[in-house]
Amino acid sequence: MGRPLEGPLSGRVAFITGAARGQGRAHAVRLAGAGANVIAVDLCEQIDSVPYPLGTADDLALTAKLVADTGAHVVAEQADVRDRASLTNALQAGLGEFGRLDIVIANAGIAPMQAGVDGWHDVIDVNLTGAFHTVDIAIPTMIEQGAGGSIVLISSSAGLAGIGSADAGSIGYTAAKHGLVGLMRLYANLLAPHSIRVNSVHPSGVDTPMINNEFTLQWLAELAAGTGALGAGNALPVQILQADDIADAVAWLASDEARYITGVALPVDAGYVNKR
Repeated sequence: MGRPLEGPLSGRVAFITGAARGQGRAHAVRLAGAGANVIAVDLCEQIDSVPYPLGTADDLALTAKLVADTGAHVVAEQADVRDRASLTNALQAGLGEFGRLDIVIANAGIAPMQAGVDGWHDVIDVNLTGAFHTVDIAIPTMIEQGAGGSIVLISSSAGLAGIGSADAGSIGYTAAKHGLVGLMRLYANLLAPHSIRVNSVHPSGVDTPMINNEFTLQWLAELAAGTGALGAGNALPVQILQADDIADAVAWLASDEARYITGVALPVDAGYVNKR
């Protein structure tokens, strides 16, 4: 097992999906900096309905290096959150190394906003069913340990407001992100007797490869010029958030400072949802 580091998460182990880049990488590095060892998982392959490049094995290797640079230990595994067996194998590899599990960050997600019905199926499978798999396979270990823990589902401002276009891929994205709220609230009740807290985080636009690519930027521009479904932007004077902003909130939810916070849908959105 990796040595405990000094920090609010010392001695703990975090299981993070979608960790190859973007928010997932930020969560991994931030939690590692707070003392946690990390099980970092990503598909590292392309999904046909997604028009922009997804993370690669090289991206996941860089995440692992950045985590190791903090002094934390890391197990990096390629796995598909849609495939329960694949994901279970990845988690077991981490448990074999570290022997425990304290934090789960269900972060893996795609945004096939202009992909039609294929996009609907893929985004539901990855963003919602994948989160269910992530939490469900982690629960037995966390309950058996008897030490409580923290689970954070990475949703979106689209999980709190009716944001999107008429394309089935976009509708699926908003439906999946709303679905995470229901998943979070039910698991918060189911796991409370075990002192396992479950919350969701809801960012507005974050400067990651999922947003900052020609396809998503074009979709956003067309949406804003057409139906105006995105509203007038954030309330605070910032156009786009950084992944580190979201990771700070996630690290807080994972820490003992938030030990009595569960069942909460936390916007980290510069006031976007409140302004709508």
